[in-house]
Amino acid sequence: MTAASQMTLPQSTALVAGRDDRPFHHSKTPRDHAALIQSRETGDVLPDDTIVQGNVKALPFAKSWVHMVAGAVGGMTAATLTAPLDVLKTRLQSDFYQAQIRVTRQAQMQALGPLNPARAALYHLNDTLQILGSVYKTEGWRALFKGLGPNLVGVIPARSINFYVYGNGKRLISQYANGGQEAPWVHLTAGVAAGVVTSTITNPIWMIKTRLQLDKNVSERSAGSQLRQYRNSYDCVRQILRDEGFGSLYRGMSASYLGVVESTMQWMLYEQMKVALARREAEIVRTGRDKTWWDKTLDWTGKVGAAGGAKLVAAVIAYPHEVARTRLRQAPMDNGLPKYTGLMQCFKLVWVEEGLMGLYGGLTPHLMRTVPSAAIMFGMYEGILRLFNTPA
Repeated sequence: MTAASQMTLPQSTALVAGRDDRPFHHSKTPRDHAALIQSRETGDVLPDDTIVQGNVKALPFAKSWVHMVAGAVGGMTAATLTAPLDVLKTRLQSDFYQAQIRVTRQAQMQALGPLNPARAALYHLNDTLQILGSVYKTEGWRALFKGLGPNLVGVIPARSINFYVYGNGKRLISQYANGGQEAPWVHLTAGVAAGVVTSTITNPIWMIKTRLQLDKNVSERSAGSQLRQYRNSYDCVRQILRDEGFGSLYRGMSASYLGVVESTMQWMLYEQMKVALARREAEIVRTGRDKTWWDKTLDWTGKVGAAGGAKLVAAVIAYPHEVARTRLRQAPMDNGLPKYTGLMQCFKLVWVEEGLMGLYGGLTPHLMRTVPSAAIMFGMYEGILRLFNTPA
């Protein structure tokens, strides 16, 4: 028996394997078909020997702090490995780079005519890789990690808070408001709470990170680029407070709250995928069939793939808020006034000036970064929780 299968659960969180949302009731079964229960918290399938006199042995009290540590480690690792793509995504979301791309596309259309969706996607990927290469050639390899410092400073508390609030919120909501049973609405409520709390606390950090990533380290303003405006994170904060006021540290907050939709959707999809994987495992154990190569592959990659898949779907649906958030955090124009003054004004202006594609600027590098980042982060999160024997 594996360490995971030795974990025990309170009766209210156990389900009969293969049955949907009905609580477990112990009954006599043939000896060759042991009773199976499935944890809603961990997704593990547990054998009949976890049952004592018709009840399931209780888990020790969940170590709530483990969610915080696991989220921090997972987020920090993922952010470091995908930092260059984060820089690229942020730049492609800004109107400066979108203007350059529009000029390039006009030249392409004049030379080649209208592009079909497949060729348009290919050219978009090519533009993405060219900008990544130009950043390296023009500004050096360090520019690929510009903003990583405040990004890590932001990722650690952000992921700690998000995973802590979600993991413990899910447990408390299900315990006190749903009779100990998890449900999609429990995941929804916990996800919204985690997103709102995280966005409110960490918005100034992401504001600084965005400004540093958009700060272009080139020599001549007259060549169509800007001189480097901020020397470091401290100088960025100092200039923002001096020139724009304290409230500017919370610019983009409305877009961040809109982004809670994405994070909540991701959590809900991830939870449902985990339940589906657990039911599949329960069916294999119930029937006693040998595992195929695909079953063994899912054993190793199922939850990681679920994390990446959930992020992919959520990111594509909710992506425009990312563009709005970046635009709202841009430095003011030469006259000292911000170009984008509010969430709806930002959406309208981008739509008028750039069309639908402007709302999806930077989507390619965003998906290239966030999908593997989510897989890495959630994989490490689940692994650390399992290491400390803590329900997910």
